[in-house]
Amino acid sequence: MKVLIITYYWPPAGGSGVQRWLKFVKYLQEFGITPVVYTVDNVNYPKEDTTLINEVQKNIEILKQPIWEPTDILFWKKDKPQKSGISNVGKSGLLSFIRGNFFIPDPKIFWVKPSVKYLQEYLDSNKVDAIISTGPPHSMHLIAQKLQQKNNIKWIADFRDPWSDLYYNKDFNQLSFANNKNKRLEESVLKNADCVLTVSNSLKEEFSKKANRVEVITNGFDNEVLAENNIILDVKFTISYIGLLPKQSNPKILFKVLKELSSKNKNFKNDLKLNFIGDISDDVKAEIKNNKLDENTNFVGYVNHIKAIEYQKKAQILLLLIPNIEKSKGILTGKLFEYLTAKRPILAIGPEEGDLSEILKETNAGFVVDFYNEEKLSSEILKLYQQYKTGSLNVDSKNLHQFHRKELTKNLASIIKSLHS
Repeated sequence: MKVLIITYYWPPAGGSGVQRWLKFVKYLQEFGITPVVYTVDNVNYPKEDTTLINEVQKNIEILKQPIWEPTDILFWKKDKPQKSGISNVGKSGLLSFIRGNFFIPDPKIFWVKPSVKYLQEYLDSNKVDAIISTGPPHSMHLIAQKLQQKNNIKWIADFRDPWSDLYYNKDFNQLSFANNKNKRLEESVLKNADCVLTVSNSLKEEFSKKANRVEVITNGFDNEVLAENNIILDVKFTISYIGLLPKQSNPKILFKVLKELSSKNKNFKNDLKLNFIGDISDDVKAEIKNNKLDENTNFVGYVNHIKAIEYQKKAQILLLLIPNIEKSKGILTGKLFEYLTAKRPILAIGPEEGDLSEILKETNAGFVVDFYNEEKLSSEILKLYQQYKTGSLNVDSKNLHQFHRKELTKNLASIIKSLHS
């Protein structure tokens, strides 16, 4: 059985967007499914991680076509090695307005037509049993939809994030015509895909209002996070965040609480260290400065996947932040599942009822504090600090195997095969 996977993110792309399908492709052959990957050829990814290239098996067929992106002209220079990513999306008002109103659903829309032409020529001489598209960028779904219509091939549309409800869409200041067009495209994909795949139960509930069939396969972790590397825990009371941190997830409540605890307890202030590893919003940096936590904060910047795992394992506390937006209950960031394997306590700020809270309870790996509950956050941080001081800051996580990438791929293979049963 052969599947064609349409994905914008592929090694050497870095960040969370590439992990999901890189890992599915890694294991699919073990379940009797041959993946063929279609991706971009000359892309200028915001972040790159060349170490991920080594995870692509030599026998995987990779199809590539060049892409022209208007953002290369509007937002940055092509020769800049590492773009700033999307942590500061919305900072450039006019350009964000152009992005949101003229490139719908996203600037990759210009890749749809040439991709359909190229892939149709491939399908004319190569039998494929199913097409899988993964977004964002959601233009990938438009490619798959046109191919499905032309070839009558089963199609799975994978939503790693929402479409019209994506947390940073409001920064684009979409006019009604653009917003309506975006929603029409989304609805068409949801209604016409043979199966919609997504990452959380809350998103499944939302997509099920339009789609005929919705399945959930969460993100997960793979063997590299399980390797024993004799990691030594940080000496300081480190609260570490690894990954993209947009302004919508700016933990103002955390910085306020840490400022108060530091002012009351000199030892706490001396022991505290905030680590931010990745693309961090300027709004977050400003909030840290406003709360006089500069001396306690370390901005590391973007690192490759292996280095990120090291930071996770040596942290005293792992910080997980959910964007403070509507429908936040369904957001499950990819880093959660690697955090779980680090066996360090997870402090999450987000909705206390939702998919994240359920998983943390099921795995006994941490807890969630509501966006506005200062008293609880202060109390929980003090408990963690006291455990740190007595050398008893540990976590006994459980029920993790279900989130291993191989186990998740097994579930994916069952879904793919069910399309032809």
